[in-house]
Amino acid sequence: MKIGANYLGNNCCEFKVWSPLRESVAVKIIFPEERLIDLEFDQQGYGRATVENIPPGSRYLYQLDNQFTYPDPASYSQPDGVHQASEVIDQNSFIWQDQEWKSISLDELIVYELHVGTFTPEGTFTAIIPRISELLDLGINAIELMPIGQFPGDGLRPAEGYRNWGYDGTYLYAPQNCYGGVEGLKKLVNACHQQGMAVILDVVYNHFGPEGNYIAQFGPYFTERYQTPWGSAINYDQAYCQGVRNFVIENALYWLRDFHIDALRLDAADNIFDLGAKHILQELADQVNQLSQQQGRKFYLMAETDLNDGKLIRSKAVGGYGLDGQWCDDFHHAIHTVLTGENIGYYQDYGSCEQLAKSYRESFVYTWDYSQNRKRFHGESVADCPPHQFLVFSQNHDQIGNRLLGERLTALVSYEGLKLAAVTVLLSPYIPLLFMGEEYGEPAPFQYFISHSDQDLIEGVRKGRKAEFEAFHLAGEAPDPQSQETFNQCKLNWQLKRQGKHQVLWELYQILIQLRRNIPAFKLRDRTHQEVHCIEEDKLLVFRRWFEDYQVLCLLNFSKNPVSYSPNLIGKTWQKRLDSNDKKWLGSGSNLPEILTDTSELTLVPESFVLYET
Repeated sequence: MKIGANYLGNNCCEFKVWSPLRESVAVKIIFPEERLIDLEFDQQGYGRATVENIPPGSRYLYQLDNQFTYPDPASYSQPDGVHQASEVIDQNSFIWQDQEWKSISLDELIVYELHVGTFTPEGTFTAIIPRISELLDLGINAIELMPIGQFPGDGLRPAEGYRNWGYDGTYLYAPQNCYGGVEGLKKLVNACHQQGMAVILDVVYNHFGPEGNYIAQFGPYFTERYQTPWGSAINYDQAYCQGVRNFVIENALYWLRDFHIDALRLDAADNIFDLGAKHILQELADQVNQLSQQQGRKFYLMAETDLNDGKLIRSKAVGGYGLDGQWCDDFHHAIHTVLTGENIGYYQDYGSCEQLAKSYRESFVYTWDYSQNRKRFHGESVADCPPHQFLVFSQNHDQIGNRLLGERLTALVSYEGLKLAAVTVLLSPYIPLLFMGEEYGEPAPFQYFISHSDQDLIEGVRKGRKAEFEAFHLAGEAPDPQSQETFNQCKLNWQLKRQGKHQVLWELYQILIQLRRNIPAFKLRDRTHQEVHCIEEDKLLVFRRWFEDYQVLCLLNFSKNPVSYSPNLIGKTWQKRLDSNDKKWLGSGSNLPEILTDTSELTLVPESFVLYET
């Protein structure tokens, strides 16, 4: 059931809101002229009114029980921020030009995660458009936007005060006003599709942000039965939950249908709690599948979770929820610890080369194994699930931004280590995700930033961040999340991608993506056409992939020492395709043979990789 202020044309608008426990609800029009119209309610708690003389741009609030006024929980636009009136939007006024667009299959995706506010100096949706061609040139075919639902701030543009990762959003239907709102987002998606770029949107269905959070005034959206790291959980399985479920399902359909978004990333799906017979994620998957059939193209749902639970992506026929994919944190933790040697917090469960090899083979490292960090057994095997259902990365906003200083890998490992991270992710059988700027070794940090107006809330966030880092036994002071300077430091330095070692790294990423796309043994991405093993004492990872007569052999030396290895080539002759130690890639000059035979012995220099094919 559609909710919100749905403009019908001819200055006519239908207002619909779910508020099952209030005695009365009225829509209060405050612009262009003040009016108060009572809503009529049905048995499910939905109030509605169709009102004349409501042009697009009209501002309104809902009045509850003749005294309290709040913005619309399903507002499509909050032009003056989270505390002020909602705006009527004509969703049909935009002229789409992406009729020829077809969805990209999961196994072909190369995803690029970005934060709208820091990706460009302007920090807007439309400012991304000129960068699309550069990303396409790199080989990217899908951008993933961090959450864009309206969040708090004290200015009209990011430079004036709107600073947030997006996970503090309180209006899930309203694209952030300072980013460009409804019109700006549609222009971005339209331009992406015209040029061959898919768009993934990060959505938050596990909590609402603290400031401007008036949704509980309308109904029982929250439950105390479960707790999330951000407070009370959203009510998906208690009394009156059907209205809450509809709110979220309609939100997902809204982005896919009205904005032509291609896929949704479901943030922290492990904090979406539901003990009902049909889990909200399963119902969401059912509804999105119906939309896919209606629209004639496939929309995707991908869950972020660290539970290592295959139930999310398995089909309903075997008791799963039927989502299309999920994040694989184990892959990140394995490669990060092998590269950096870090062993604090959840990293204490990782650090061996064999774990990285297992992730290459099976996706999850922990498949009902004992976790020292969790103090319990964790995970299950998903070897029955195809690789294209898992998304992997060496960096993302969480893993960078939740560090004390927000350092990227650029600040933590050598240049050779950055090359190793690139090849490990991009030549894996999984969906690769890059974090903005990673492809050229962006040195700017990505720190946590906010722009709340409530001083007590600001202090609470500061104290919470400090306590979190103390739990990791990290010394020092984190940057002030409320500071404008903290935000400014996170802006990308785009000019670097054309300079020195940064340009070389960018070109390496480009080559690796081309190899992934063009070599048949890489194009076939399944678990039965690969062999992966490691030599732990040497920190050497070796994988072989094949398709029909095509084979590739890749050796990755994560050690800071030279490593010798004699591959078993079974009489074949192999041609060297890529060597990270070549001077072209700012190495010292390759010492490895151009042609491999079954008698060859290789000595890899520290922190290097080589790729052979036959």
